[in-house]
Amino acid sequence: MENAIEIKNLTKKFGDFVAVNNISFNVKKGEIFGFLGPNGSGKTTVIRLLIGLLDATSGSGNVLGYDIIKDNAEIRKHTGYMSQKFSLYEDITVEENLDFYAGIYGVPKDKINQRKKEILEMADLVGKEKLITGSLSGGWKQRLALGCAIIHDPDMLFLDEPTGGVDPIARRQFWDIIYNLSQKGVTIFVTTHYMDEAEHCNTIGFFYYGNVLLMDTPNNMKKHVGSIDKVKPSLEDAFVFLVDQKNNEVES
Repeated sequence: MENAIEIKNLTKKFGDFVAVNNISFNVKKGEIFGFLGPNGSGKTTVIRLLIGLLDATSGSGNVLGYDIIKDNAEIRKHTGYMSQKFSLYEDITVEENLDFYAGIYGVPKDKINQRKKEILEMADLVGKEKLITGSLSGGWKQRLALGCAIIHDPDMLFLDEPTGGVDPIARRQFWDIIYNLSQKGVTIFVTTHYMDEAEHCNTIGFFYYGNVLLMDTPNNMKKHVGSIDKVKPSLEDAFVFLVDQKNNEVES
C-alpha cells in the first residue's frame, strides 16, 4: 500500500531542547494512524512539522508526495488540520464559521453550498446554522471544528487531541464520523493520550518526549509486551513497559 506520510531522521530543536529526536516512520494511505503519548511529549510539534507550520532542524519527509520543506503550501491544500483548541470563531454563527474556512481553503464558490450542506448533515448541525458558535456544547463545537477542517474535502486529516474536554457520548459520536471518513479513503493522523481511542486505530506509534518507542498495530503492541512478561497486557501496560525500558536505557 502506498504511503501517505514518509519521514526520515526528523529532528526539531528549540535552542538546546530537543522536541523531536531523529524519528523515522511511514503512514499508509487510508489508515487511521494514532500517535499516542503524554501531554507535552512533542506530538503537536510533529504535526506542525508535517504541515509546514514549523521548519525541521534536520531530516526529511513528505506528505501525500509533497516535500514538507519545499511544498508546504501544497500540503495544506490537500490536508485538513483540527487543532486542540478547535480554532473556531465563537462570536459568529455556525454557518459563518463554515463560510470563513471555505474561503481560507479556497473551496470553489459553486461548491460551497453543497459542502456546507454535507458538513451540517455529517456533524448533526442541521437547524443550528444561525446559532452563535460560542453557545454550542463542547460536542457540537468539536464536530463543527471537524467540519471546518474538511470543508475542502482533503485527502488527509490531522487531528490534534480532538476529543479533549468532551463527554464520552460526544467522543463516541466523533469517532463514528472518523470511521466514516476513513472508509471513504481519507487518511487520518490523530494524536491522543486516551488508550481506549488508540484501540480504534489501524496503527499506533508510542511517542515519549521526542522519541518513537514502538510502532505497530494495537494487538501487536500488546503481544510484544505479553511475550516478554508472559501476561495479557493492555495498551496502557505496553506503554508503561516501553517507557520504563526507555528510561532505563537513558539512566544506563
